[in-house]
Amino acid sequence: MSGITTPLSGVPSQVVTRLEEGLCAMNTPVNALQRDQLLGLLALLHKWNRAYNLTAVRDIGDMVSRHVLDSAAVLPYVQGPRLLDVGAGPGLPGLVLAILMPDLDVTLLDSNGKKVRFQRQAVMELGLSNVTPVQARVEQFAETSFDQVISRAFASLVDFVNLTRGLTSADGQWLAMKGPGANDELLGLPDGIELYARHTLNVPFETAERQLLILTPQGVE
Repeated sequence: MSGITTPLSGVPSQVVTRLEEGLCAMNTPVNALQRDQLLGLLALLHKWNRAYNLTAVRDIGDMVSRHVLDSAAVLPYVQGPRLLDVGAGPGLPGLVLAILMPDLDVTLLDSNGKKVRFQRQAVMELGLSNVTPVQARVEQFAETSFDQVISRAFASLVDFVNLTRGLTSADGQWLAMKGPGANDELLGLPDGIELYARHTLNVPFETAERQLLILTPQGVE
């Protein structure tokens, strides 16, 4: 990784404190470069959001918990080495995971041009050599053999699996970040797919229920 070029002087001190306290509460240690990259991501997202409406979250302080810490919450369950973030939007959770796991090979996939332009700008300014932004519809994306495919707010479980089924390795996993209403979706999983694990995600400064559903082909340990 090269050095970060995003100026951090405009990041309020309370945002820095909120990020540091949140990561500490999650037992997620970061070095100085990773800390600055996460702050740089927040600064870029806040700046671009004013012009391009990348996220409904407007306040940079709220972005700490709703975007960065929420993305970081799945870190213990990400194995890689190749991760596909489908419907990545402005690069969440993929950019955060790439910062926290420098050895992770992350592909960000989204069809929205302005969001992919933001991804590319973030990759450049944050000095991330392990991230590949791609603008395409998932139906037209042909790269395969990802170890894990993750989705934060992409689609229903059925659509998530069906649209990406040809993109995973034989023993690949789907990581679906969901709110409390996922039980009905689990009832309609595609044939040959099962719920491998279910984890509650505790995100500091957030009260809404968050969970991670890990799906695998049936018979995969």
